[in-house]
Amino acid sequence: MPYPTHGGRHELGQNFLVDRAVIALFEDLVARTSGPIVEIGPGDGAITVPLSRTGRPITAVELDPKRARRLARRVPAHVDVVAADVLRFRFPRERHTVVGNLPFHLTTSVLRRLLETEYWQSAVLLVQWEVARRRAGVGGATMLTAAWWPWYEFALHARVPARAFRPMPSVDGGLLSITRRDAPLVEGRRGPYQELVRQVFTGPGRGLREILTRTGRFAGPALREWFGDERLSPYALPKELTAGQWGALWRLSDVRGRGGGGNGAARAQGTDFEWARRPR
Repeated sequence: MPYPTHGGRHELGQNFLVDRAVIALFEDLVARTSGPIVEIGPGDGAITVPLSRTGRPITAVELDPKRARRLARRVPAHVDVVAADVLRFRFPRERHTVVGNLPFHLTTSVLRRLLETEYWQSAVLLVQWEVARRRAGVGGATMLTAAWWPWYEFALHARVPARAFRPMPSVDGGLLSITRRDAPLVEGRRGPYQELVRQVFTGPGRGLREILTRTGRFAGPALREWFGDERLSPYALPKELTAGQWGALWRLSDVRGRGGGGNGAARAQGTDFEWARRPR
């Protein structure tokens, strides 16, 4: 659902970035990427203007038409300012980089949109601190992160204090980068793998081995061997698994699924991870 189009930018949830050190770090992270840039929510151009000096083509997607017109007058010709709702915007069908200081209340919606969108290769995003930590797997991965890890790498770069914004929000921000993997850690459609992740995160059991056993997807000896190879406690929690361990777990499950034992995977063939749309 698109967010409201009435009121000023702050009423739409935007907190402007004013800290020059944070802007410089943003520039440095973007400099490690390549290709055209799509910026989400440029506002008054705190990030747009510095990035425009690189000469890279930029499409700045701004919801507020008045701000979009004002920004368009400040930037060079290779910056195209588009007045549009990013949740409806059609991203380029070519390799590009996404950047943005996201309105905190829209972070989850925008991230879901991006993760489901093809062609972009890297994203550098300023989001709410706790969201950045969870997406990067700091302190344990969430179900949403685990669901997308085989296709993307998430990295947390810095905590951005609330005083770096105007108006000042009630929480800190975090600089998060997302990079599309050249080779996914799992093969095939995303839905069946993501159904496994959902089963594991929501399944009953005292520890990971009991949870996995109850899914009916794994042969006992193979599962015990996997725990030994990965040096995992039977009482480990799903959030403690790494991206590589999720990939290995899927392959262990997938062998059994091809033989007819993967009922959860079969059910997921038509769902295409609808569960991942729920807030996490």
